[in-house]
Amino acid sequence: MLEHGGRLRKACAQYGIAQDEWLDLSSGLAPWPWPIPPIPLRAWARLPETEDGLEQAARDYYGAAHVLPVPGSQAAIQLLPRLRRVGKVGVLSPCYAEHAEAWRRGGYIVREVSQAEVDFFIDQLDVLVVVNPNNPTGLSLPPERLLDWHARLAQRGGWLVVDEAFMDNTPHLSLAGHAHQVGLIVLRSFGKFFGLAGVRLGFVLAERKLLRLLADQVGPWAVAGPTRVLGQLCLADSAGHARQRQRSEVASARLAQLLEAHGFAPQGGCALFQWLRTEHAAQVQDFMARRGILLRLFAHDSSLRFGLPGEEADWLRLDQAFAAYTQENP
Repeated sequence: MLEHGGRLRKACAQYGIAQDEWLDLSSGLAPWPWPIPPIPLRAWARLPETEDGLEQAARDYYGAAHVLPVPGSQAAIQLLPRLRRVGKVGVLSPCYAEHAEAWRRGGYIVREVSQAEVDFFIDQLDVLVVVNPNNPTGLSLPPERLLDWHARLAQRGGWLVVDEAFMDNTPHLSLAGHAHQVGLIVLRSFGKFFGLAGVRLGFVLAERKLLRLLADQVGPWAVAGPTRVLGQLCLADSAGHARQRQRSEVASARLAQLLEAHGFAPQGGCALFQWLRTEHAAQVQDFMARRGILLRLFAHDSSLRFGLPGEEADWLRLDQAFAAYTQENP
């Protein structure tokens, strides 16, 4: 399995620090989980059914014509390659590594391309995968550019797959409202914005025919009944959405300022994380981990992703740890 953030148990064993003593900033999750409402007993006792209100809540929230709930967008990433004949896939990189891995495992020829290379290669591709906003760099591409790429792919029967896992704070940049078009597939994550990654819920937005094919691959009862109840309530909480967007944007700006104040101005980020490329990334990650602060290290390009601290004590702890680092490494 590929490396991901959130591997707290491994860090506990490696550094000899108890789990409840860590400040885990390794995952790009909102640090304010949505309140869990009472779940009716029937949601636990009965097999889940579709169109119980979850699909409509998702259509309303995302502004999409058609949606398919899945047990986390990761499930869709792994299953989409089954729906095409083997061909050539471009993945706008660097990005969430599971995309390229899934297509390679499916037998496709995968080329990881930079933003500047897309226009050169796109007419040779059957599928282009874009993470927008990008994880981990935070780069956001305008909808007009993505729709142009989609049009070039679709005229040859190709797909544009857009992973919008971190899009909730910038819905005006989403392609959800265009996802009814043939050859355009949008993936949305529930757990990151709502701070509830453990419920394992995501959505695929696309035209009906493709969603039916994907549903056959996902299988029946894939999203648990309690998850469906919780997801519907969260997606309908418009007042809560506004609060979450506001506090995550404030926290992300504050995090960028904190890093810059210690000489580590981030090169990218979005509302739920900041991204820093530095030749000292591994050293910083280890220094912080020895103080019980877990960061996400990307060794291949010597960069770090910082999630948002949730409490004032967490901000102070991170600030003090950076002060200690800069004092020891002037």
